[in-house]
Amino acid sequence: MDPNKDKQRQEILTSAHHEFEKKLAMYAFFKTHNHATSQDLVQDTFIKTWNYLVKGGDIVTMKAFLYHILNNLIVDEYRKRKTTSLDVLLEKGYEPGIDDSSRLFDFLDGKSLILLINKLPPKYQKVMNMKYVQLLSLEEMSLILGKTKNTVAVNAHRGLEKLKLLYEESVGGNKN
Repeated sequence: MDPNKDKQRQEILTSAHHEFEKKLAMYAFFKTHNHATSQDLVQDTFIKTWNYLVKGGDIVTMKAFLYHILNNLIVDEYRKRKTTSLDVLLEKGYEPGIDDSSRLFDFLDGKSLILLINKLPPKYQKVMNMKYVQLLSLEEMSLILGKTKNTVAVNAHRGLEKLKLLYEESVGGNKN
C-alpha cells in the first residue's frame, strides 16, 4: 500500500463526507421516513465508497457516485421483508377483535326471510324453498317440478320480488 494514495483517498472521502452528508441524509430520510435508517444508509454509502476507493476504483463525479450507491441501498432496504409475528404484536398489546355482529344480522335476516317464504302464494313457495333453502339449480328444479327451465326462472324471479315486498313490509312494521 502506498501511504500517499491512502492519504489522498482519505482526503477525497472526508471532503465528500463534509460536502454531501447532510444532503444524502435528507434524501434518504425522504425515501425511508425513518431517521435512524436514513443515517445508517448514508454511513453504509460512505463505507461502500471507501471500499471502492481502496480497491483502486476511480470516481469521476463523487456526487453522482454517492447518490447511485445510496439509491441502491434504499432499494435494498425496501426489498427487505418486514414480517411481524403475531407473538410480537400480542406482546405490544395488539388484541385481534372478532366482530360477528354482521354475521349474526345476516343469520337473523335469513331466518326471517325463510319464515316469510311461507307467506308467499303456493306456486312461489316451492320454487323459493328449492332455490334458497335447498340451494338447487334451475335445471334440478325444472326436473323436479316438471316445468321448463325458463318457467322456473320466471317463477323464482317473481317469487323473489314478492319476498322483497314482504320483507320491506315486515321491517317497516317492526320500526313502528
